Amino acid sequence: MPGRMATRVSCGRDFHCVPDINTALDTACKAGFDFVCLPIVNPRFKRECIQGPAKTRPGALTRSDLCLTSGDWSSLIVGKTSPWLQLDSDVDDIRKNSEQALKEEMNYATHLGMPAVMLYLKSRKITNLARCLNEHLLSGYFQQQFWVHVPLKTPGDCLEDVIDGESVDEDQSTEDPWEWWNTFRTMCDTNKRISVALEITENLPEDYVLQRWLAEPIKAVVISTNLFLTNKKGYPVLSKAHQGFLRSLFKVLILTGANKHGDKGIHSYQQYLDHLWQTLPTPDTVTQFAKGYEDYLQCPLQPLMDNLESQTYEIFEKDPIKYAQYQKAVYCALLDKIKPENKDKESVVLMVVGAGRGPLVRASLAAAGQADRNIRKIYAVEKNPNAVVTLENLRDEMWGDKVEVISCDMRQWNAPEKADILVSELLGSFGDNELSPECLDGAQRFLKDDGISIPCEYTSYLAPLQSSKLYNEVRASKDKDKPPETNFEMPYVVRLHNCQILGDPQPVFHFKHPNRDEVIDNTRYKRMEYDIDNTSILHGFAGYFDTKLYANVYLSIVPETHSPGMFSWFPILFPVKTPLYVEKGSKVVVEFWRRVSTKNVWYEWCVLEPSVLPIHNPKGRSYTIGL
Repeated sequence: MPGRMATRVSCGRDFHCVPDINTALDTACKAGFDFVCLPIVNPRFKRECIQGPAKTRPGALTRSDLCLTSGDWSSLIVGKTSPWLQLDSDVDDIRKNSEQALKEEMNYATHLGMPAVMLYLKSRKITNLARCLNEHLLSGYFQQQFWVHVPLKTPGDCLEDVIDGESVDEDQSTEDPWEWWNTFRTMCDTNKRISVALEITENLPEDYVLQRWLAEPIKAVVISTNLFLTNKKGYPVLSKAHQGFLRSLFKVLILTGANKHGDKGIHSYQQYLDHLWQTLPTPDTVTQFAKGYEDYLQCPLQPLMDNLESQTYEIFEKDPIKYAQYQKAVYCALLDKIKPENKDKESVVLMVVGAGRGPLVRASLAAAGQADRNIRKIYAVEKNPNAVVTLENLRDEMWGDKVEVISCDMRQWNAPEKADILVSELLGSFGDNELSPECLDGAQRFLKDDGISIPCEYTSYLAPLQSSKLYNEVRASKDKDKPPETNFEMPYVVRLHNCQILGDPQPVFHFKHPNRDEVIDNTRYKRMEYDIDNTSILHGFAGYFDTKLYANVYLSIVPETHSPGMFSWFPILFPVKTPLYVEKGSKVVVEFWRRVSTKNVWYEWCVLEPSVLPIHNPKGRSYTIGL
């Protein structure tokens, strides 16, 4: 099936009419294209299936399947439905005739094994088309994809005022094609086999419209040769604005229209598009690390309840930023603990709780050398017996008696002395979701009254999110042995990609350490309101956190303050069971709870506006974090 390749962009050639399919395919391949889009049935063959003289017209519906091998049909051809179909016509015969004709075409495309079929949205009247497609999706066993052709702007906003020879209604110029698409995919229950073939128009819409499309399941981008300008050497190029938008969503590309650049040949367009692909900016460290994990749902780690594997430790230890910041924080703490005039006669005791395979021990020792201060003893406390093996080997081979390895849960350990500095890395993507508050509250009993906790505080953040991709991923992740709502009542760690954040992240829960409250209560509650600037769909909430390690040393995965180059944490996703239509100028109101029992911690959340949804995960029925 056509798709984005690793070294070059996948580009298809669109044909409105193909007298000879082999010639068209050969010409396109020689010009550098990877596949072709062509009508399933000749556009001029308007079948009359209901009544009239054409009903018994002799001859084949379309070309024979023997024109190509089955392998070529299934890898090189994207079928297009006939432009004259009017499935939502007010005239009964036209509507019924179009239904029958569409059914013939889609069945034949399935027979050929075409990987995808392109359908066209030309106005807001699309409900019967959606019904017919749903019927086909439910009846077919072949997992064919459907690319829904949608223009960026309505034809009335563009220079041309016809689609496939049809006049455009005057009121279409004020419509939003995204609304057509949203209605269509909603009627089709956001089926993951339905995606967008987005046609770039000559006049690009406002930036917020472009951003909203980036959150949609765009499979292909349709580009007309009419959009290309001519450079000084006579070659086709796109405007800066079109280049910018294309670079932001590079998908499968489909070139449509005739060659407008004479002797340069149609291949010059493909070469230019591939040039844009090849000259994309080098991705940053986080993007490189996350390659292949975009929009991939992962269950949050529970290191308190589960012992992490060696591979998991190894991945996180590669983060160059996190441990550099920890080293800086310990460095600052040591300078505050031991004044310069006392550095030769004073020393500190440092405890690393949740030591893992020792990266915080190494950072602390390095900080001591950098600060020229003496750490008399480091206690490396770790509950995972497998990681303790590594710690004991490192002690014997590198650290010596200065480091004492303790194989024990930090909450149960009886320390022989109190610490001046307590260092931990127990934070999850939502700050407290790996139970850092409970762990550090239990460990602070062996911290001196004037002792320093690193980190000393952290805050979680939440922002409303639109992503039909993630909604479908959550829906597909359900466990057949659990109630259907379970998958929508738990958080997921995910590298957010095909989504749109609908409002600025707001702070949710805040924790400080050491916590000297007489009665420690780690339950929390927060109500948040977000003003929505543009009509959109609410699919859930993106969660982030930031932390103050010590003094002015911070780590953050909040987008606006993200620590450059740090990849230890992806955001967290809290989905909602029912996607909600949010009108421009309205609000999203959500309430969030952190609940705590003797055995578990869990979150509950409830959307109150724009519509009230049931409370998600009440009493931790679908998801808890084990203490």
